[in-house]
Amino acid sequence: MQFCDNNPNILQWASEAVHINYRNPLSGKNTIYVPDFLIVYNDAHGGSHAEIIEVKPKKETTLEGAKNIRDRASAILNMAKWAAAKQWCAAQGMTFRVVTEDMIFHQGRSK
Repeated sequence: MQFCDNNPNILQWASEAVHINYRNPLSGKNTIYVPDFLIVYNDAHGGSHAEIIEVKPKKETTLEGAKNIRDRASAILNMAKWAAAKQWCAAQGMTFRVVTEDMIFHQGRSK
């Protein structure tokens, strides 16, 4: 995470620092979701923001993108995790974002 370490606008970051309770829709059991990153940064106007960020393959982010039963199960599970994360973040005054390979490898082109 050299980008985070070397970016002067990033005030703090941590990997797998947050634990969020959610109900697994496949098993019906309550469990814990651990998102990939917590990042606190300053925007162009000097305002401070905190985000929880999850990095996932695009095929695991929507049912439409699921190519097989495994991808479909992953998408269903991820949607439950992300709904809980959005609710948790809203209660904390934070935002939640999922990042896919399209966002990482866009090379300056918007998708």
